[in-house]
Order: sequence, then C-alpha cells, then structure tokens
Amino acid sequence: MNPRLVISALLFGAVALACGSRSHSESSVVPPEKMVRPPEHKTVAAGALKSAFNVSAEQHKLHFALHVTNATKKSVELAFPSGQEYDFAVVDSTGKEVYRWGNGRMFTQSLQNKVIDGGETMRFEERAEKPLPNGIYVAVATLRSSNFPVQERVEFALR
Repeated sequence: MNPRLVISALLFGAVALACGSRSHSESSVVPPEKMVRPPEHKTVAAGALKSAFNVSAEQHKLHFALHVTNATKKSVELAFPSGQEYDFAVVDSTGKEVYRWGNGRMFTQSLQNKVIDGGETMRFEERAEKPLPNGIYVAVATLRSSNFPVQERVEFALR
C-alpha cells in the first residue's frame, strides 16, 4: 500500500474526528452543585447615598462642604473616571458660571474606586477666595462618580 495514501487517510480521519460532533456522556456533565459560580455582587439601590451640601459665603470668601453618606448597611463602591472626585461651582442669577473649583487644576487620568461602608460619610470641603458682587447665587456641588453621581444645589445671597 502507498505510504502517502495511508498518511493522508490517517490525517483525514484525525481531522474528521476532531471536528465531528460528540455526544456528552453522563460522566462528563458537571452537576449544578459542583459548578463554579462567579462571586455574587451586592447590588445597592440608586438611592443608597444621601447627601448634604452647605455653603457659607462672605464678600470675598466661600466655603463649600459636601457630605455623602451611605444610607445602607452594605458597602458601596464609587467609581471615578479620573482623579477628580468632586467639584464646586457658583452661578449667578442669570445662570452664568462665575466660579468653578476644578478650573485650572490638574487631575490624574486614571480610573479609581472608593468604598463607603454602610453608615459611613465622605466629606469634601474646599475654601475659595473669590470676590463676588452683591447678588443672589446658586452653588452647585457635584460628586463625579460614574455609578452614583450626586449633584446638590444651594442658593445664597451676598448683601
């Protein structure tokens, strides 16, 4: 018999065996109790975070305080798309932005996560020296989390 013909037949048989359909026997099926499952993730409702925003303002000084509390018993993981976790802004009565804390600042461009345990509060406070004329303003605090964004507004007046 021709050795080339035998080798070709063996190769064809091996390819056919490898590509052909196979039926699973009872012994090759893994029972559900022995299956490896991915770890369960705790899901937390969107209302899990409670926030409070306070502003104290004088003619040339502003003080912002944003407090974010995890109102659940489970830990909440906040995802931030950059190193900037929060921002504070002030808009005048016409809606024009007159101050933004994050303007001119540099932040890392890496993703970061922070965990707030159940009942824990994160505090973000900043001071600014920004001369503002008398008038009515709205301060806006933003938690820049991509999965639990928070925005609070407080109106204040300078006289």
